[in-house]
Amino acid sequence: MVDILCYEDENFLNLNEISKGVMQLIDQTRAKKLHKLIKVSKSMSGGSAANTIAGIAQLGGNTAYIGKVKDDQLGNIFAQDLRNQNVIYSTPFADDKSVDETGRCTIIVTPDGERSMNTYLGVTEYLQPSDIDEQKIKDSEWIYLEGYRFDGPESHEAFNKAIKACKSANGKVSLTLSDPFCVERHHDSFHKMIKSDIDLLFCNEFELKAMYQTNDLNQALELCSNEVEILACTAAEKGAYIMNKGVKTHIKANPTQIVDATGAGDMFAGGFLWGLTAGYNLEICGKMGCLAASEIISHLGARAEKDLKTLFKENNIL
Repeated sequence: MVDILCYEDENFLNLNEISKGVMQLIDQTRAKKLHKLIKVSKSMSGGSAANTIAGIAQLGGNTAYIGKVKDDQLGNIFAQDLRNQNVIYSTPFADDKSVDETGRCTIIVTPDGERSMNTYLGVTEYLQPSDIDEQKIKDSEWIYLEGYRFDGPESHEAFNKAIKACKSANGKVSLTLSDPFCVERHHDSFHKMIKSDIDLLFCNEFELKAMYQTNDLNQALELCSNEVEILACTAAEKGAYIMNKGVKTHIKANPTQIVDATGAGDMFAGGFLWGLTAGYNLEICGKMGCLAASEIISHLGARAEKDLKTLFKENNIL
């Protein structure tokens, strides 16, 4: 997945029937039409899980990524960018016979910093069980599953294969819910996976409330805490809530001028997971996640521009 970012106003969203602040799936025709309407500010490798993995790699974590691209211009840019960040990436290219291209997400940032994502999945949705490298997964302490991938026709089977391989080697499984609409589309499948397979759940407050079908965040936190070992829920300017064995820890947000909210949740997960694998307690992991997220929203794009370890040291959490 490649991110294409631009700045537009609220009127542009209304004229083009774009839902603000969420991710909408679009087809190839719509993607090409939108591309003609916008003035591109930045194009860069993206995708939710890839952003998270890139963040962990920047912090010095040993990472690998499994995801589908095509052998086209955007696909090669994506693959090379990950490898340049020392992420192991060896998923085979999608079949050349496919009419679909490498996936792209047209991200429209409004003056308030909110991002509205228009995602053409392209070959991204064709992730197959055969793409899952079981040995790499068995060699990993944690795996991180992206909720958006539930939209693919064979993704559930691929996820189940990955989970089975991970658990067979005593690894841990984390999942991000990705988006409230994504939760609504796959509610029952998500819930079943959370209860049976997930050790750590990432989400924001809206995704969590959609998952547990309540408007009460505290109720959603409690319900989820009964079903998963660790819950890390972000809540924008309110910070984040970490639940572990019924104990709730609130992490304050770091005051930041919002330029672009794209990738904030991805980088929160990256900071949190790196801290967890480095042996830090959950409160410190939450602080790392919030600080990493605050760096991301301070500029355009979903990849860190500052050195995150230096940032952690400057804020006395490393």
